[in-house]
Amino acid sequence: MKVIILCGGKGTRLREKTEMIPKPMVSIGGRPILWHIMKIYSSFGFSDFVLALGYKSEVIKQYFLNYRAMGSDFILDLDKNSDIQYQGEDPAENWKITFADTGEDTMTGSRVARVGKYIQGDSFLLTYGDGLADIDLNQLVRFHRAHGRIGTVSGVHMPSRFGKLVINTENCLVEKFTEKPLESGTADYINGGFFMFNREFFRYVDNDKSCVLEREPLEQLAKDGELAIYQHNGYWQCMDTYRDWLNLERLWQSGEAPWKPNQGFKSAKRNIEREI
Repeated sequence: MKVIILCGGKGTRLREKTEMIPKPMVSIGGRPILWHIMKIYSSFGFSDFVLALGYKSEVIKQYFLNYRAMGSDFILDLDKNSDIQYQGEDPAENWKITFADTGEDTMTGSRVARVGKYIQGDSFLLTYGDGLADIDLNQLVRFHRAHGRIGTVSGVHMPSRFGKLVINTENCLVEKFTEKPLESGTADYINGGFFMFNREFFRYVDNDKSCVLEREPLEQLAKDGELAIYQHNGYWQCMDTYRDWLNLERLWQSGEAPWKPNQGFKSAKRNIEREI
């Protein structure tokens, strides 16, 4: 099953980082956020990617074209017409990547429509190029297949921008201080990306560049009773602003990045491989 990642936006609210590179290439811990997203999916066995490119697409292409060379020692004999001799082991990633230019000013729904020709299976996964989560893709796929609708959107809780105080009103003491907690106690969910769709979803998107995924396609899918929500109550964070980037970078540098694939993710990968 292929994974479409929307990589074409200009990231204007993160202009401190996106003047020269597209937002998916903004680095967290020395690796583009796109790499982190692909690591999440591949840890569950989904390693066939379709990148819907747009703004500064050449930066993403060059990164992966040079991926092995930039991460390895190699020998290049300039006097001979010979291949590069890489030293050491091959990269750990066994990713297959389709690079699809979908237009610099194309909206999200149109990008999905324009990469439809690369989707051969009955279903596919889809996400944005700027969101990270500790989501269990095993459970997401199982949930989608069980409800029988065309689409599934992962609903998440918006992380709080401020610290939360739990107080004792009688003695005016703070009983608990939580720095920027996840607002999981609320009933409201927002669109966290990490979609799964059946192939029929391509009827809802338009090749015209003005089609916005979050407007007509998803709104109509919901009206038709064909959009289910997978409730993810764990960690989720988009990289929408410079503040968001600072928070993600801090988590990675501290060694406490919740989205980082671990042994639990590897176990989930084996489970999903058995199921599909």
